[in-house]
Amino acid sequence: MLVPRCGTAYRAEVDLFSRSWTALRTAVGELTDQDMERPSGCAGWLVRDLVCHLIIDAQDVLITLVTPADGEPTVDATTYWELVEPPTGDDPLDALIPRLAAAYGEPRLLKFHFDDVGSAAGRAAELADPEVRVSTRDEVLTVGDYLSAYVMEWTLHHLDLIAHLPSAAEPPAETLAAARGSLEKIAGAPFPVSFSDKDTLLVGTGRRRPTDAEVTALGELAARIPFVLG
Repeated sequence: MLVPRCGTAYRAEVDLFSRSWTALRTAVGELTDQDMERPSGCAGWLVRDLVCHLIIDAQDVLITLVTPADGEPTVDATTYWELVEPPTGDDPLDALIPRLAAAYGEPRLLKFHFDDVGSAAGRAAELADPEVRVSTRDEVLTVGDYLSAYVMEWTLHHLDLIAHLPSAAEPPAETLAAARGSLEKIAGAPFPVSFSDKDTLLVGTGRRRPTDAEVTALGELAARIPFVLG
């Protein structure tokens, strides 16, 4: 049985959601037309494709926050995530995203739609009651846990967005730390203290291959990575 938590803890999770989402939206807003055509950290996707995916993510947030549920929670912020196989590019939705992104034609139109939907998702999250139960993916969880789970989504995709943009701002330190903590809960083990939060997320989710020294530091955990979340 999942144990409910106090409202103060939930409020902190909502705040982390807002910080991570605001930082990601700001990073998208600062993209140039040339940046949109660069590769992202998501294999096979350009930055513009990732921005298109984020529009769908924002829509999912809006839909979930207005889909109340009466039953007991079946997942929390950690168990919301499932471990899946690395993407191969064969998934129909993965293949659809580049076509949708290209259909916008001008990058400014894609950015405008993202800002429009993204702003609404951010406001909806701030107005939502963290202790209300909602339903998504045939699961029930509290709004607080749902938004907490999305801190991982926003932080990883922020890293994906700037993977080939060295001058772009990174995710906030507090959200990197929160996402690392979530990944360690999912893994059931801590990553080496010598790993930065960013490197933990990149290596742990398969976004970067570990160096020989990192493999040694990981020990038995090296055989279990990457943790691909879906």
